[in-house]
Parts: sequence; structure tokens; C-alpha cells
Amino acid sequence: MSEIGLLIAEPARRDSILLSDGRRLAWSEWGEETARPVLFCTGAAMSGSLGFGFAALRDCGLRLLSIDRPGLGASDPDANKTLTTWAADMREVIAARSLERPLAVGFSQGAPYAFALAAEGLVTAVAVVSGQDELAHPALRDKLEPEVAAMVAAAAGDPSGLIRGFEQIANAEAFWQMVMAMSAASDRTVYKGPGFAAAYRRSLEEGFAQGPAGYLRDLVIALQPWPFALEAIEQPVDLWYGALDTSPVHAPDGGRSLSERLPRATLTIEPAQGAALLWTRTADVLARLCSHP
Repeated sequence: MSEIGLLIAEPARRDSILLSDGRRLAWSEWGEETARPVLFCTGAAMSGSLGFGFAALRDCGLRLLSIDRPGLGASDPDANKTLTTWAADMREVIAARSLERPLAVGFSQGAPYAFALAAEGLVTAVAVVSGQDELAHPALRDKLEPEVAAMVAAAAGDPSGLIRGFEQIANAEAFWQMVMAMSAASDRTVYKGPGFAAAYRRSLEEGFAQGPAGYLRDLVIALQPWPFALEAIEQPVDLWYGALDTSPVHAPDGGRSLSERLPRATLTIEPAQGAALLWTRTADVLARLCSHP
């Protein structure tokens, strides 16, 4: 059964924190303020205004904090942003908000940011949905599409050149068109659906509101080797992938190599689903996530 009609809602709260270095980090929030927190690491170029699972959050006793990464949405830029500095930012948020037993969800390009939280011991469990794999890892070298392999090589050898190559086309409309072109028909049905398209496009417009630099920095970070070993992540990780996913920048083997590298991974591959699992199988994703202590 499709849950999409139940999942589009304005944030209940939008807030921010002033970090120790003077930058502001912002987020959108849904659910009861006393419920167990889920830190949502959004997809590429998205602000935190597009959430998910609003009915399921209540059923699972969860609240969702969807974060604007530095340089996106209402969060100040960080020219030196890395996965390590991201985790440090989130450590401050967790402490300032007194967040207890937080969980994390990473969607698409948000996957490495969710893994970074686990690697730093900041969350107790992670769900990665249609998540990008560590594309620079040797195990994937022969599995990448040629254009993706070229981007990975550029991120390693000439990251400034990679950024220059995307600067002129990195805007909300171009990104929307790219996602539509790369998505399976089942995913386009979700993304273009009533209400969803407007919310998704708004999150992209907010994501690019400060210009393309925040997204382009995220792109380079995601394509370079990650500064932690997935093999050392001790928390349970739920991996969710759709067999119909046609995006060349998600896991090229449907999450199998991720499941082999993570000590406590559970891999679910849905045969009739694409990349939009976060909105079509929301209740299942959150029910499994909240079952972790």
C-alpha cells in the first residue's frame, strides 16, 4: 500500500544552533518534542524541509530532525567541510539539545553523513535508504558506470576541476531535471505526485539558496574515500534498496558490498521498488529502526 499521501507535511518546528566556531546549523523537525530523535541526513542538494514518515513517527515513538548540511538551506557554509567536521557539528547539536539514544537515517548522498555519525559513536543505529556506497572503495572499481568512475577519479585527482565542471549547471531546476532523467518510472511517479513534487522542489530551491558551493562540496566529499572504516562500525545498520533503482550514483550492486563490509548489517532489496523507498516503505523502515535499543 502506498503511504505517500500521508507523508507530506510542513515541519512542526524549524530551529538552529550557533556552533562553537560561530556558524549556524539549522534543521526542520516533526513529531513530539520528547520522542526519541532520528537525525535525517538528506539526499543531495536538499534542505531539511522535506521529511518523511509523519504518521509512522507517532506510531514508533520517534521525532525527526532533518538537518540542513553546511552551505545548504539555512545552515551557514563551511569551506572546510568534511565528514569529520560534520560529525563534530552534530556532536554539538546532540549535546545542546540533550538528545538521548539518537538514531540516524541517510538517504541517497546522505548515506556517508549517516555513517559518519555512527563511526563517531553519536547514534545507536542507522537506516540507509537508497544510499550511496563508498564509490571510491576498491571493491567497486569495476562496478561503476563510466561517467561515475570519471567523477570519482576527478574527485581524487582534481576536485577543483570537478567543481568547476558542475558550477554552471548546479541549480535547483537543473538538479530536478537530472533526478527525473536518472530515476525509474516508478520513482518519477512518486517524485512528481501531488504535493510531493512541490515539497521536493522547495527543498532543492532552499538547498541552492546560497549558491552551488554547499552542494558541490558535498559531491566531492561523497566521491572521495571516506575517513572511517565501515568495517569498524559496531551499530546495527539497516540497508534498504529497490531493485528498480536506476540511479548510477547509488550503490551499484544494490547494497551488497555495503552489507559485506558492515559487521551488523541487514540488507533488504525490494524487487518491485525503486529509489523512493523512503516514502513508499516508510513505516517498515522506521519500525525496524526503532526496534534497535
